[in-house]
Amino acid sequence: MKRSGVLGLVVAVCAGTMAPNAMAQLRVANWNISNYNGGRAADLQTSIYESFNGEAMAPDIFLCEEFLSQAAVNSFLSILNTAPGSPGDWAAAPFNNGNDTDNAMFYRTSKVDFLGMTVIQIGAGPPLPPRDVNRYDVRIKDYAAPEAVIALYASHMKAGSASSDQDRRLIEAQNIRANAESLPAGWNFILGGDFNIQSSSQSAYVHMTSSMANNDGRLFDPIFTPGNWNNTGTFRFVHTQDPIGAGGMDDRHDQLLASFSLVDGLGMDYIGDAAIPYSTTTWNDPNHSYRAWGNDGTSFNTTLTTTGNSMVGPAVAQALINVCVGAGHLPVFMDMRVPPKVDAPLVIDIGTVAQGSSVDAMVPVDNAGDVALWSANGIADLNYTLFGSSGLSVTFGNYVAAAGSGNVHVVGVMTNIVGPIDETVSIVSDDIDEPNRMVQIIGNVASVVCPGDADGNNAVDLADVNTVLFNFGNTVTPGTNGDVDGNGMVDLGDLNLVLFNFGNVC
Repeated sequence: MKRSGVLGLVVAVCAGTMAPNAMAQLRVANWNISNYNGGRAADLQTSIYESFNGEAMAPDIFLCEEFLSQAAVNSFLSILNTAPGSPGDWAAAPFNNGNDTDNAMFYRTSKVDFLGMTVIQIGAGPPLPPRDVNRYDVRIKDYAAPEAVIALYASHMKAGSASSDQDRRLIEAQNIRANAESLPAGWNFILGGDFNIQSSSQSAYVHMTSSMANNDGRLFDPIFTPGNWNNTGTFRFVHTQDPIGAGGMDDRHDQLLASFSLVDGLGMDYIGDAAIPYSTTTWNDPNHSYRAWGNDGTSFNTTLTTTGNSMVGPAVAQALINVCVGAGHLPVFMDMRVPPKVDAPLVIDIGTVAQGSSVDAMVPVDNAGDVALWSANGIADLNYTLFGSSGLSVTFGNYVAAAGSGNVHVVGVMTNIVGPIDETVSIVSDDIDEPNRMVQIIGNVASVVCPGDADGNNAVDLADVNTVLFNFGNTVTPGTNGDVDGNGMVDLGDLNLVLFNFGNVC
C-alpha cells in the first residue's frame, strides 16, 4: 500500500510586515559635513545617537563628504565610537586625499566586512568633475555569496547651474554608471552623496536613473520622488539643504540611490516600497524607511525648525544646525533587510515501519536569519518550495517563512517495498548561500507476517481489537503491544489495520 498524499502544512506562516519608523536593520546613511577637519564632537554625537521618541539616526554604514584630511577621519571615527549610545564597533575605510574636499566611509564591524576601496573618478579642473568619486565594497556579516556584497559609491558633484557645471556632473554620472555596470555578477550597489542637482530632469540624474540598452548600472530612487525639487514646497519633506543658510531648506541635494536588486522586493532589499512616492503630507511615511534626518517638513524656505520639531526634537535639531557651521546639509538614511537563511534537518530517521503502513515524515523548514543581530524586521522572508525523490509524496507549493519562524511539512513515505528507506527532500529557496538544502529521509520497511495480528496467534480477531484498544495512545517498541503497523505508536492506524483485516487467518 502506498501513502496517497501529504496533509499539508501544520504550522502557519508568520509573515513579517514593515513597521512605521523601523529602527535600523542595516541602516545606510549619507552626510555632507561641511568642510570637516575634526571637532564638533558634542553636536555630531547628539545628531547621530541622541534619541527622540525612541528614534535615533544610529546608522551602520556612513558615507560622508567634505572631509579635509586623515586627521578628520580619525576624529570622526573617535566621535562615533565614544558617543553615548554607540555600540563602539566603528571602523574607517582607507582615506584618499584627492583634489578639493574628499569622501570618507565608516562602518560597523559587527554588521559588515570591509572588502576594499577604489577611486573610480579622479577629481580635477574643468571640464572634469572637481572631486574624487570613491567606491567602498562591503559584505554583509556571515554571508558568503556575491549577492551579499554592496558597492557603496560616495560622490560630491559640482555645484552650480551653469551648463558647464551640469556637464561636469554628467561626466561624473557617466563614470559612476559605467563602473556599476562592470561590477561582478550578483553585487548590489548604492550611491550616496551631495549631488548638487536641483531637478530629476538634469542630464546627470537622467543618466543615472533612466533605462538604457545596458541597465546593469542603473540607479533607482527608493522613494520614487522625481521632480523640480528646488524651492518647491511639494518636496519640503525631502529637502536637505540648507538648514541654516539664508535661503533656508529648499533643495534635495543629498540623496541615496540604489540598484534594482535592492528595490525589487526580493532578498536583501530596501525597507519600503520604491513604487510609491514619498508622502507630501507627513515626514513619518509608513511606506518608507528613508528619511531626511531632522526635516519634519516645517522648515520650507527657512532655518530648520528646532522647537516643536516632531521628527528629532529640539536638541537634535539644534545639533544638526550647529554641525553645519553656517551653511550645510542634513543627513539622509535608509534601512535594508538582509537575506534570509534556510534551516532544516540534514537527516530525518523514521525508524522501522511495517510494510504497507501509512507513514509520514515531518520536515521542518525555518528562516534562520540572525534575529539577534538584525531583528526580525531586518531579515527578508524565506521563499521556498519542496521537491521529493520518487519514494516520497510532497505537496508542491510556494511557501514563506518569516525570520525566526517556519513551517512543518508532512511528507508521505512509500512503504510498499521491504528494505531500507533512503529518500531526499530538496528545499529550493532564496537563501543566497544555500539555495538548495537537501534533507535525507532514512528508515527501514519490515515485512508483516500477518497484517493486523496483534497477539501473534496468526488470526485477526476480537483479541487483537482488545489489545489495540488496551494500549491505545501508548508509545511502544515497534511491532509490539498492539502496534501492528510498526510505527512505535498504538493509534488509529493500528485499529484501522486490525478492522480492515478482521477475520483473516494467516
